[in-house]
Amino acid sequence: MKYQLTDSDRQWAEKTYEKIKTKIKAESERMGSKIPYIAENGVYREDKDQTNIAWWTNGFWPGILWQMYHAEKDECFKEAARGVEKKLDRALHEYTGLHHDVGFMWLHSAVADYRLTKDEQSRARGLHAANLLAGRYNPRGKFIRSWNEDRAGWVIVDSMMNIPLLYWAKEETGDPRFEYIAMDHGDTVMNLTVRGDGSCNHIIVLDPATGELLETPGGQGYGSGSSWSRGQAWAVYGFALSYRHTGKRDYLDTAKQVASYFLAQTDRTGHVALVDFRAPKELVYWDSTAGVCAACGMLEIARHVPEAERDFYVDGALGILKATDERFCDWDPSRDSIVQMGTGSYHSENDRHVPIIYGDYFFIEAVLRLLDREFLIW
Repeated sequence: MKYQLTDSDRQWAEKTYEKIKTKIKAESERMGSKIPYIAENGVYREDKDQTNIAWWTNGFWPGILWQMYHAEKDECFKEAARGVEKKLDRALHEYTGLHHDVGFMWLHSAVADYRLTKDEQSRARGLHAANLLAGRYNPRGKFIRSWNEDRAGWVIVDSMMNIPLLYWAKEETGDPRFEYIAMDHGDTVMNLTVRGDGSCNHIIVLDPATGELLETPGGQGYGSGSSWSRGQAWAVYGFALSYRHTGKRDYLDTAKQVASYFLAQTDRTGHVALVDFRAPKELVYWDSTAGVCAACGMLEIARHVPEAERDFYVDGALGILKATDERFCDWDPSRDSIVQMGTGSYHSENDRHVPIIYGDYFFIEAVLRLLDREFLIW
């Protein structure tokens, strides 16, 4: 979709994309098929291939590379992305470390590869991951369980970004069970996670025998009843994507409701997101990754609303992206990572105000969307 941008907004997007090209080209030459997570003092020191091959963010670097390959047709991006994709086979083989985030891992690696190149082995990897995700479905409670171990009834809002793997599997195989599972889960999250004002719980704990709501822990936000900003962003984008795949109007309405809430909060803080919109005011913690993910969701919503509504979501996304660029981006090609000041969770110090790989992914995807140069990775 071509967004109707002002000349100045288009110039900003084009200038920003030129900086992205320079930065990611330099990073890909340095890292190749290493699997980065958090940069330390401008360097991706940890390689998740060596420390945790099943880590949930391991698909975002190949996702960046595939987006850049689609936009530039530079073979170095494809080669590095395929290197990560092959390494992730070990996570499939070991299996026990995997959970609901297999969508993040294989949509951005194998499924992206298949969509762009029609490689049959990549298709097989994607379907393998989709069946693992479908296997987590609880038919009594109508939800896909999150995480592992003793959390049989736990569901987190992040899961809405993973179920597009099931929509892809349905489209690819013609088997409707994948879509049924995804929509059952989406309905449960919509009804029990999203509050009346558009804010969201991060976690809902359900009775695995009945689906009854038992509690709503704070999760990665400040506490129960608070409003973890990245959870709001997952909901904005996740429900918008579910609408794209299913046409179910309730999903689009939910995405719009949460997006309006998100923008109302970030309008108060210069268009960048606090880690939790309901945290105590005396501690100011930011999460740049929440904003750029929500911006992608708003640009997705803009695809599906009447022209009279479109500017609200496009302008909201642009406000977040420009503020992120001005306040939090590092464009030095000799340093790893673009988007700084990401935060994994409110109460954790080791991943507070750091550059996290998915911040770069969503920022890049959003800029490519504005320029009509992205491809559907979800």
